[in-house]
Amino acid sequence: MIGKDDKNSLIGNVVKEVRAEKRKGRKSKNNKVVFKINKEQTRFRVDLGRDLEVLRKVFDLLEKANNKEYGRKITFKDLAFWGITKISSKDMEKIQKASMTKMEKVERFFNELKAKTSGDITHGEFLVKKLNIVELI
Repeated sequence: MIGKDDKNSLIGNVVKEVRAEKRKGRKSKNNKVVFKINKEQTRFRVDLGRDLEVLRKVFDLLEKANNKEYGRKITFKDLAFWGITKISSKDMEKIQKASMTKMEKVERFFNELKAKTSGDITHGEFLVKKLNIVELI
């Protein structure tokens, strides 16, 4: 069993490592931020205040789930756990695509086309081709 002092020293070392990784100054544009997961995090917060449709759906699901005579109260945690276990690889791809900005989608499409054409296409040529712009020469 880990004591309180052991936890504090462990957390202190993790914080020191994270602070050591941060650099001052301007960030370069080409560096992608690598998402790091804190494996010690045990609590998550979901704010549905701005997404009223999802909030209404959650309340409806909770009402339906708790419309019973026996058993304990079904909570949001139960719904979330059940939903998370049902996510397939196709669902994960849809979630990842939905998280991209419009420019990231354009960049991804350009890189896919560039890979198909062996890197022979420039960004300008890509835009001319996809926007159906006729070059007048």
